[in-house]
Amino acid sequence: MTVHIFTDGGARGNPGPAAIGVVITNKNNEVIQEYGKYIGEQTNNFAEYSALIYGLESAKALDAKEVICFLDSKLVVEQLNRNWKIKEPTLQKLFVQAWNALQHFSSYSLSYIPRAKNKAADKQVNIALDNYLQ
Repeated sequence: MTVHIFTDGGARGNPGPAAIGVVITNKNNEVIQEYGKYIGEQTNNFAEYSALIYGLESAKALDAKEVICFLDSKLVVEQLNRNWKIKEPTLQKLFVQAWNALQHFSSYSLSYIPRAKNKAADKQVNIALDNYLQ
């Protein structure tokens, strides 16, 4: 089974209250799973990596064999595609977690998409943050 994973992470303030949003669809773009989760006081980049890791773990639990990942974080995409170096120690650890999670699949791809094309995952981030901050 192939799934599409749309992820987003955000922090209000950087660092600040942070959340992740994940939307998993099948190849026909039908939503299989979507959720947002508050993750504490974190940076935006920490949240972006965390969203991808949670999305990959969810896809594995769904027994997906192939994942096509869409992120609006150019940093995470370029680092995981091995185009950019990772200097920040916390992000180095998250890179390893994400890299290891990707190895569970027979194939994967990571693509950067503009925020405007990632509205469903962004919505989950904002719901989680709004619920926490109320």
